[in-house]
Amino acid sequence: MYTTYHLSSAVDITSDILDAIKANFKSKAIVITVEEEENYELSEEMKGILEDRLAEDKSDYLTSEQSIKALKDKYGL
Repeated sequence: MYTTYHLSSAVDITSDILDAIKANFKSKAIVITVEEEENYELSEEMKGILEDRLAEDKSDYLTSEQSIKALKDKYGL
């Protein structure tokens, strides 16, 4: 089983969360990974690519579903 808890800060860790983990996993071995969330910023190059994409001819536009289907068809994903 895999469970992810998203917290605003470490201060939000309460005994209720620990009790929920204990109740869900009981005597099973578990791994707890703590990851600091990073503020992600786009580079100037990334922004330029996005701007170019926004300027593309809309008649050639593919929906996300069409793009995923094309990738699945081409690469067997």
